[in-house]
Amino acid sequence: MPSQRIQQVVIVGGGTAGWMTAAALARFLPSAICKITLIESEQIGTVGVGEATIPHIRHFNQLLGVDENEFIRATQATYKLGIQFSGWGYPGTSYIHPFGLYGHDISGIDFHHYWLRLRSLGDEAPLENYSIAAVAALAKKFAYPDANPDSPRSDFGYAFHLDASLYAQFLRCYAVQKGVVRIEGKIDQVQFSSTTGFIETVMLESGEQLAGQLFIDCSGFRGLLIEGALKTGYEDWRHWLPCDRAVAMPCERTGDPLPYTRAIAQKVGWQWRIPLQHRTGNGHVYCSDHLSDDEAAYQLRHQIDGEATGEPNFLRFVTGRRKRSWNKNCVAIGLASGFLEPLESTSIYLIQVGILKLLENFPDADFADVDRTEFNRHIDLEYRRVRDFLILHYKANARMGEPFWDACRTMAIPEELERKINLFRESAHIEHYQQGLFMTPSWLAVYIGQGVIPDAYDARVARHTRETIAAYLEKLHQGIRVDVDAMPSHNTAIQHAINAISARYPEASMSLYGLQR
Repeated sequence: MPSQRIQQVVIVGGGTAGWMTAAALARFLPSAICKITLIESEQIGTVGVGEATIPHIRHFNQLLGVDENEFIRATQATYKLGIQFSGWGYPGTSYIHPFGLYGHDISGIDFHHYWLRLRSLGDEAPLENYSIAAVAALAKKFAYPDANPDSPRSDFGYAFHLDASLYAQFLRCYAVQKGVVRIEGKIDQVQFSSTTGFIETVMLESGEQLAGQLFIDCSGFRGLLIEGALKTGYEDWRHWLPCDRAVAMPCERTGDPLPYTRAIAQKVGWQWRIPLQHRTGNGHVYCSDHLSDDEAAYQLRHQIDGEATGEPNFLRFVTGRRKRSWNKNCVAIGLASGFLEPLESTSIYLIQVGILKLLENFPDADFADVDRTEFNRHIDLEYRRVRDFLILHYKANARMGEPFWDACRTMAIPEELERKINLFRESAHIEHYQQGLFMTPSWLAVYIGQGVIPDAYDARVARHTRETIAAYLEKLHQGIRVDVDAMPSHNTAIQHAINAISARYPEASMSLYGLQR
């Protein structure tokens, strides 16, 4: 019944998580029925210093009806075809985790079994030769995937590197245009119902009180409502993912931006490189037990590609997640829900999943337990699946003789992940998840890229001769090369997108939702 609908939603915190949430709720909840209020303070900084994303962000923008070229110009975005991992395997090695397939299944058998058979016979062609996303990335090329499923150019996806602060501003314009009310202020007190324990109102330092039925906590690491008020509890995963600090430092752009993120292993932890149109985002993720803040900042400053354009920005975190992301009438989104280091660019993805599952399980005013339970089950699974994939990178490292990496390589890991790794080592089979983010090509990229080579492969491929498999793989690789050679450069593709939107809206401000539209 209409009287049972949620009519007041209060979002606490802005930034990427807050404004993504506000934009999505405003898109799908009629403003005449549900009032959405977002509280944020300009005095409280946000973590966003530049973001690498994965292809799911395109789906989110499409749901909002956002023009992709408009988004690219507004957020200083570049295209992204994958992530390059340098120094995670044996010394001097690197590999691409591409957004796309390696070859095609043949007779129902995963492509990599054929590649492994050829490798066992002495062929040294890298697996990346058979991924159009990887080949294009290394060639600094970009083109949109082909809609024809028979074309090799249909076998990949793409994402973006973007300025997270600009993305939040972009979505703020969008959300406010659709009726979201923004209030400047800091929360001083939280009042609860004496009967249900639900949050009823929040009081600002100004004395203003805001009532709500559903409260969404986007306050970042603090978890102002989900933890500060409701004491939900937190699962600490640092025994598997020991890095607990990061330092970020932007620098001037040098040369054309690459169409991939870089994750460069260091003696302790790793450094990121995120190429934007106007600058490069840099950071060092590390473990404070092995490296001091000053040492991390020194290393980062002396390894960035261009002149620094800002001072070091230090972040402290505890890898893990809230024991419940939805507690009573409060839903935590983004860093308030949990934190996993940005090794696989999953931060915005986890925000997006939280938002879409909330919409899918959006409650009535009576807050049925089934909505909460299903939401928490799904979010818990998403975090654990991402967690295990990140652990794999550390567990499978080949950096011998370095205390941090030696400890990671010999640590105990979750039983499910241990079983999954052993299955691949012994048979080359990769367990298919029915739910969760990373599919077979992603696991394969890390296994092979970091030197986890199986002892066997599917016995059925032995019926094919070496010559037959080699001819097929060579034809596949040459076809990929032809398609990549025909692609424009990454930089040309970016300029084409900007020119396309500029032809419609000559001034940048005109392309922002809610401004001169």
